[in-house]
Amino acid sequence: MTEPVAVHPLVSPWGRFGLYSFFIDAPEPAIVDTGIASSPAEGMVPALEAIGRRIEDVRWILLTHGHIDHLGGARALWELTGRRARVVIHEADAPLLRSRRAHVDQYVDVRQQYIDNPDAVEEQTQAANCVISGEMEPTMLVRGGETLALGGDVTVSVHHIPGHTAGSVAYVIDGQQSVFVGDAVQIHGAANGFPGYEDPAAYRSSLRYLRDEVRPQHLYLGHPYRNADGVPFGVELDREAARNALQGSLDLEARIDDAVRRYFHAGLRESDSVYSPFAPVAEELGYTGDPTLEPSPFFTTMHGHLTQFNQTS
Repeated sequence: MTEPVAVHPLVSPWGRFGLYSFFIDAPEPAIVDTGIASSPAEGMVPALEAIGRRIEDVRWILLTHGHIDHLGGARALWELTGRRARVVIHEADAPLLRSRRAHVDQYVDVRQQYIDNPDAVEEQTQAANCVISGEMEPTMLVRGGETLALGGDVTVSVHHIPGHTAGSVAYVIDGQQSVFVGDAVQIHGAANGFPGYEDPAAYRSSLRYLRDEVRPQHLYLGHPYRNADGVPFGVELDREAARNALQGSLDLEARIDDAVRRYFHAGLRESDSVYSPFAPVAEELGYTGDPTLEPSPFFTTMHGHLTQFNQTS
């Protein structure tokens, strides 16, 4: 590759924090992640027009994982490309692209047991119907290790980095180490102030892999994740900031893991706390955010640690 491929962030407002997609300005242009149903028409179209590009020319839709705010706009974007773009997702997260109901089931399987909200399933169903532009079958399922040809001499390699979800992947523009990780690098979390991941051991391993093997020159995050004092890192990180974000994510995961292991050995205790049954962990870590706010990273992460503890103890 003779010249670096340009990357343009595309932001779509939603909720308490923005949704970030990225346009890879290759001969066969790609968009990494799609925001929600309204994002392609309301956010991407004018943003691309402002840089002299057209959404109709996009030929790749690269999904870093299956969460609603990253694939919600996939069907709408695919339609805007005249159904010519190839839609790529890891096989483990593909059910979330194929079915809105899969998102509701995921809530019921994990978060519902900790959050006292009798209307939650109905709310989750309404959100899935509203925010996801349509169910669809992906064009390409990946497992990690694939190389995607974006025209000319531009290639993108696929790296499986599970933890945040089972099917999280990083897309790396080969030759310049521009790395797109979606939500796989959480640092101290986004607006909820707590990192969210489903599988702690996999999350830890993936962070080390990114730090030690991939070694990003440029790291692109799905949200403006924050450091310990609440200041956002931004979504375009240079090499030094990327390494700091990866190490910061590892350091916080280690603190959480230490706290939960000591607490779980003593036995869970239900209480009236909104953090129950994990209130001592929240207190030790100094977490004072609202754990019931969706996507509720606190309970997702605690559930992941509890599952891991039960499997290894």
